Amino acid sequence: MQSEKITFPSAAGDKLAARLDLPVDGKPIAYALFAHCFTCSKNLHAVSNISRALTGQRIGVLRFDFTGLGESEGDFADTNFSSSVADLVAAAHFLETEHSAPAILIGHSLGGAAVLQAAGNLPSVKAVVTINAPADPRHVAHLLVDAKEEIAAQGKAQVKLAGRTFTVKQQFLDDLEKTKMEKSIRNLQKALLVCHAPLDNSVSVDNAAIIFQAARHPKSYLSLDKADHLLSNEEDSLYVGTVAAAWARKYVGGLLPDADKPALSADAQVVVRTDRAHYQTAILANGHSLTADEPVSVGGTDTGPTPYDLLLAGLGACTSITLRMYADRKNWPVESIVVYLDHSKIHAEDCEECESTGGRIDRIEREVELIGDLDEEQRQRMLEIADRCPVHRTLHSEISVKTRLRES
Repeated sequence: MQSEKITFPSAAGDKLAARLDLPVDGKPIAYALFAHCFTCSKNLHAVSNISRALTGQRIGVLRFDFTGLGESEGDFADTNFSSSVADLVAAAHFLETEHSAPAILIGHSLGGAAVLQAAGNLPSVKAVVTINAPADPRHVAHLLVDAKEEIAAQGKAQVKLAGRTFTVKQQFLDDLEKTKMEKSIRNLQKALLVCHAPLDNSVSVDNAAIIFQAARHPKSYLSLDKADHLLSNEEDSLYVGTVAAAWARKYVGGLLPDADKPALSADAQVVVRTDRAHYQTAILANGHSLTADEPVSVGGTDTGPTPYDLLLAGLGACTSITLRMYADRKNWPVESIVVYLDHSKIHAEDCEECESTGGRIDRIEREVELIGDLDEEQRQRMLEIADRCPVHRTLHSEISVKTRLRES
């Protein structure tokens, strides 16, 4: 995915730090706005994983630090739940002005409560996702129970949360006390996906039940089995991102009119991008998202097939499609075609049919399984047709690859 640092003004005028994540070609079909957990930041690894899954489904993501957190300006001591909701609305207005209004809101922990509260003020939003979210922001008050007396006496106190020290004022607690969530959830009028970990020790799963019961349809629930509150296990955040992205596409897939839908430029059927996440590579092939990678043994993260795997897949797909077309044209009883492929390097001297006599050459072994009531003559004819698939011919023909630098 593409990712760039940006800033935008909060409702109070502070500069809020953000990242805008886009599909590999920079052309999303819709935008999502991500609200992180209380005391967290936009750079939390779980947030990055979820964002990557969304961009893989061609959904752009704006993730930002609330006022006084992460890289954003402002004093956290002067913020409260209501100001966080205002930050969300400001982020949505920035997206609408600079790109396109958000169609999806995603909130983790207290950020989940914030998106539920903000959604009613954002008519562009079609879908809302909460992750380990409290049903009521007053839930946060229990984290401050040891400091309540000092806050009441002094008007503020230093509290330690998630290993960091924050100044919390009385107005923060007062704002939590007056916030009522049930009405906002009941009147949401957006599709809702509630994601929660049954073993969450910070926000119990009972909160998910309250949110789900208060909401009206369409609503869905995703159990994050064995996950913790922060989704610190990479598998858990990738799972949330993958499911949320697929779920959201149902509600935003047709959001843009055909005239506004992104299309690849005339000179690029395929766009490929590799950033700094080892060798994980995003691929956009004629509008379809894929991932390539390398095995862990060579420094990759094994999140997708290798480039040679994709080469074999292209040849195999072309072979089976070509055979399917031929069988259909002949009206032959072929139920299925299965192609097995393997790539290796061999010594040229071991290849009897090769022109090269020295060094090593590439060998692709292809085995075709034809399922259907074919006689031997038909089977042999199908084997001949396999060698005529366009990708096979391309691999055997002279290929010209012209490479040039493109200005960033």
